[in-house]
Amino acid sequence: MQDLERKGYLFSNHDLLKLIIPLVIEQLLAVTVGMADTIMIAAVGESAVSAVSLVDSVNILLINIFAALATGGAVVCGQFLGKRQQKRACMAADQLLLFTTGAAVLVMILVYFLKSWILGTVFGKIEPDVMQQANTYIMIVTASIPFIALYNSGAALFRTMGNSKISMFTSLIMNGVNITGNAIMIYGMKMGVAGAAIPTLISRITAAIIIYILIRNPKLILHTSTPVVLKPEFTFIKKILYIGVPNGLENSMFQLGKILVLSLVSSFGTASIAANAVGNNVATFQCLPGMAVGLALITVISRCVGAGDYKQARYYNRKLLYIAYGCMLLTNILIFFLLPLILRAYNLSDITEEYARQILLYHGTMCIFIWPLSFSIANTLRAANDVKFTMVVSIASMWIFRIGMSYLLGQYFHMGLFGVWVAMTIDWAVRAVLFTVRYLGKRWEAHTI
Repeated sequence: MQDLERKGYLFSNHDLLKLIIPLVIEQLLAVTVGMADTIMIAAVGESAVSAVSLVDSVNILLINIFAALATGGAVVCGQFLGKRQQKRACMAADQLLLFTTGAAVLVMILVYFLKSWILGTVFGKIEPDVMQQANTYIMIVTASIPFIALYNSGAALFRTMGNSKISMFTSLIMNGVNITGNAIMIYGMKMGVAGAAIPTLISRITAAIIIYILIRNPKLILHTSTPVVLKPEFTFIKKILYIGVPNGLENSMFQLGKILVLSLVSSFGTASIAANAVGNNVATFQCLPGMAVGLALITVISRCVGAGDYKQARYYNRKLLYIAYGCMLLTNILIFFLLPLILRAYNLSDITEEYARQILLYHGTMCIFIWPLSFSIANTLRAANDVKFTMVVSIASMWIFRIGMSYLLGQYFHMGLFGVWVAMTIDWAVRAVLFTVRYLGKRWEAHTI
């Protein structure tokens, strides 16, 4: 560590561990609590599960868009910090919170205005009971959109400072409130789907208040102003949108692609649908360390790029890539050993269990070899403002290979569900090649703010 500091490197090994470990815990917490949340809602009945699932498909899309804007703000602030322009970094932080919260309020109003169209047209023909419960759920949860946008922006700012403990602990509180509230309102008060929605709203309000209070601390290297800045500064907003919009568009297209692929999987029968659902749950754990390292790369590389030190950017990219590969290897070997126990817990039929086993063994293997090159290097390019390239590659590869090859392999070549998962990893491989070629060149180094 001291050797690194003498060389003038921005992050020591200790700094990287302090950044990555809380991120891994935060990601693990979110996935685990999400599964527990689903189990609790299932106690209300199948119509409640269907209603929540439908509404959450819209919510996840919106949350991903605001998370992309938060990433844009984090990159801009990180590059200003790398340039040692702390005042401008704080001004950018002000604009990030102002813009994302204001935009989220407008989106919330729009969702309420379009509620009937969303429930009646976007979701298609659904049973009256599901419709009623979806209406209850969307009325309550939509109110949380500005608060989850504010929380995501604040958490991104703390990660930019290299302090991921704050977002981890805030996430712990948020998810704790959500789970406790679900237990009280669903099991105790028998409030049905409203008992799942109200704790979600309260937990997001709580997280937003905590993160906002903490980010106002003037002792932090990156903080927001007191009193609150209400005047838009379009110079900063434009920089944030330059990163955030392509990232948000990429995430939106990804969610749309998942919906299209899910409709194909539905045509393969009940066993494939169930195996795909289980596979998606467990697959999230298989790539969880890589997701955490990807968030760390945004913080580290943006600071290096801001400092104009691409030698350090390449050094840390290589180092964090090694960490991602090592963690993915250990995680997936552990899951391979535990897979029989994991699948038994889902109480699946023999054929469904076999489908799930095949796709998870294949997915885990591909995670070990391909996933970091496909997604970690992309975050390095984003942190250097090379967002248009990553957007075009990601969207084109998804439509051509993930969706197109899913229909070709799954339907035309009769590979079924396994063919869909093979198509997904072909998409990964194409991204890995294109992003690696881009990274090995010099063009991504010409996009600083």
